[in-house]
Amino acid sequence: MRMVFPKNFLWGGAIAANQAEGAYSEDGRGLVQTDVTTGGLVDSPRYTTYIDQDGKPGKVGGLGHHAKIPKGAKFAVLDTEYYPNHVAVDFYHRYKEDIKLFAEMGYSIFRLSISWARIFPNGDDEKPNQAGLDFYRSVFEECRKYNIEPLVSIWHFDTPLALEENYGGWTNRQLIDFYVNYCEVIFKEYKDLVKYWLTFNEINNTTMFLDMFGQKASDQDYQESYQILHHQFVASAKAVQLGHQINPDFMIGNMICGISFYPATPDPKDILANQHKWESGNYYCGDVQAKGKYGTYAKRLWQEHNVQLEVTDEDLEDLQKGRVDMYTFSYYMSNNVTTHTGGEQVAGNFSSGVKNPYLTYSDWGWAQDPDGLQYYLEKIYDRYELPLMVVENGLGAFDTVEEDGSIHDDYRIDYHREHIKAMRRAIANGVDLIAYTTWGCIDIVSAGTGEMRKRYGFIYVDMDDAGEGTLDRTPKDSFYWYQKVIASNGEELD
Repeated sequence: MRMVFPKNFLWGGAIAANQAEGAYSEDGRGLVQTDVTTGGLVDSPRYTTYIDQDGKPGKVGGLGHHAKIPKGAKFAVLDTEYYPNHVAVDFYHRYKEDIKLFAEMGYSIFRLSISWARIFPNGDDEKPNQAGLDFYRSVFEECRKYNIEPLVSIWHFDTPLALEENYGGWTNRQLIDFYVNYCEVIFKEYKDLVKYWLTFNEINNTTMFLDMFGQKASDQDYQESYQILHHQFVASAKAVQLGHQINPDFMIGNMICGISFYPATPDPKDILANQHKWESGNYYCGDVQAKGKYGTYAKRLWQEHNVQLEVTDEDLEDLQKGRVDMYTFSYYMSNNVTTHTGGEQVAGNFSSGVKNPYLTYSDWGWAQDPDGLQYYLEKIYDRYELPLMVVENGLGAFDTVEEDGSIHDDYRIDYHREHIKAMRRAIANGVDLIAYTTWGCIDIVSAGTGEMRKRYGFIYVDMDDAGEGTLDRTPKDSFYWYQKVIASNGEELD
């Protein structure tokens, strides 16, 4: 019997506001941390820039709340640095052109994020920024014109910078109320235009990054990170409850950075270490948002780093009432887990551990493992029994523009073909998978390295790592291949 995708399966692609929109200071938008984050390379970090209390400029490595600027310093845009997210690929001004191209591919769903700082420039403003509300309304209406469902990430690594500076970011419980207020505004504003919502993008990165690169994070780092997560869990749960009140038809999901972990050897210690990695890496956040409670292993994770979590009875009640309607995740790679030393190490962007000899690796050190996607889908669906969406999956690669302007990206086609086959097998095995949005449907700024040459899209954007280019859009070979895939509902993969 031929394995087929469900008739109403949603096909599309995904971007994030801070990596695509540009227009970082236009129409009343406030700053976010990517606005003060420089470009980098696969082997050199991005930096967060600041001015210290003596007025001297400086920069520190690290992304998100892991970028620790000196006490008394202020985040700042420096004239001496290049910030790729300031212009990105100018989706802000070219969204109609881009959405038309997505429609030509046959999209039935388009994942994007709202920039919180476009709606509330400082995060704690009394009234929302009307220009920001109008912009996203226009984007969603453009999607609807082509019968494309918007899938909207409410927070995609872009807390308004003023909340970071004035309140300490998500370490402060007050951010729960600011976030819920933001959610109320956009839920009401777009209740008839958006059905699918995601509360926090790759929420598990907050703790996963702590031990991903062997940086020996302190107990205080873990205390802060687990408390940040708890505040975001409560905010997410409150948003789910609020969203269902505003429109009972809303489908609201979580979003996990999904990585399949394997024991590197049959040593029982590796087997146990691998189980613990699934718990800390994937289940910790998934359980709270999908089951409405912390897993039994959570106490062990806290005790390992002397974490004393501040939790109220009301928090626990909210977590239970605010369970998500669907589980969504990104999937790019798998990682090996071992208690042994030695072996060839992975060295790349957001990847670590011992190399898997059965897999090939991308130019950025990511294991290409479609079987790992099937494994993740089946394992996660068995655990939660919720509808699943793969909302990020793609290959970052170097693309070459030929003399005639064409881009032959067979490597990208091969990557997606095998991952679609893996999804098809998982569906045949009983998994309720309802959507697939590739990352990114159009070339955008890399979150990890800030590069443009690390390209994911089916549409080429003429922009380089130094900010030079016309921003013109050109369909790649993969554009026409994905067009056939969608038209055949996943049957035509050649």
